[in-house]
Amino acid sequence: MDDVFRALADASRRRLLDRLRARNGQTLRELCEGLAMSRQAVSKHLAVLETARLVTSVRRGREKIHYLNPVPIQELSERWIDKYERGRLDALGRLKCGLEEQLAMEKPEFVYVIYIRTTPERLYKALTDAEFAQEYFGGWGPMSDWKVGSPVLWKMGPDGAYEDLGQAVIEAVPGRKLAYTWHRLLPMHRQLFDTEGEFERARTEQSQVAFDIQPAETPALGVKLTITHDGFDSVDSEMLKGVSDGWVMILSTLKTLLEREDGAR
Repeated sequence: MDDVFRALADASRRRLLDRLRARNGQTLRELCEGLAMSRQAVSKHLAVLETARLVTSVRRGREKIHYLNPVPIQELSERWIDKYERGRLDALGRLKCGLEEQLAMEKPEFVYVIYIRTTPERLYKALTDAEFAQEYFGGWGPMSDWKVGSPVLWKMGPDGAYEDLGQAVIEAVPGRKLAYTWHRLLPMHRQLFDTEGEFERARTEQSQVAFDIQPAETPALGVKLTITHDGFDSVDSEMLKGVSDGWVMILSTLKTLLEREDGAR
């Protein structure tokens, strides 16, 4: 929390966060445009924001792409806003301003980073255990033998059967990475869309999702989980709009369940 407040105390750093909120996924060069700061100064500010976990970055070839990370804001809301009973809707409304918005990118993608106090092995097991997945997916979830090329089956609901929706495992390295194709949304995702037309258009898209597991920069934070969902048709992708909020809720629940389970050990 000290790092977060220290980072937010500087007006220049708040401006960088505002620029990422307006258009997420920018290079250092793009963030420097129009600012009365040197490239070196912007780099130093970004380093402070990354230390506070308010910004995360992903390498794309020789460039480093920066993303706004809403996790610390969520932690602030859980610690203080909820405590003073301002209501979940108000907290979620403020958090929504910091969610991943993929605008003006040639290859739109959703990138989200969350820190979970667990081990890489337990996190990987949570991502691949069908029974446990149902808990944080809300009664549905994936099942596979998690071998490259194997199908990823999905349960349509708590009492439904697992079905093959054309998804397959791309990569599976225990404790390190899991990736699979994401060919279409499930019927229960209908609630994420305003109209039936938007939902049907989203269901025809093909994309893929990857979970990268790394030790956190600070051991006390546990494990750093980066989820990247990409391969969307365009920045106006209906699927991109739908899965962005969905992944935040799913991974927040996963974090709660794992930390509660590990805390009970």
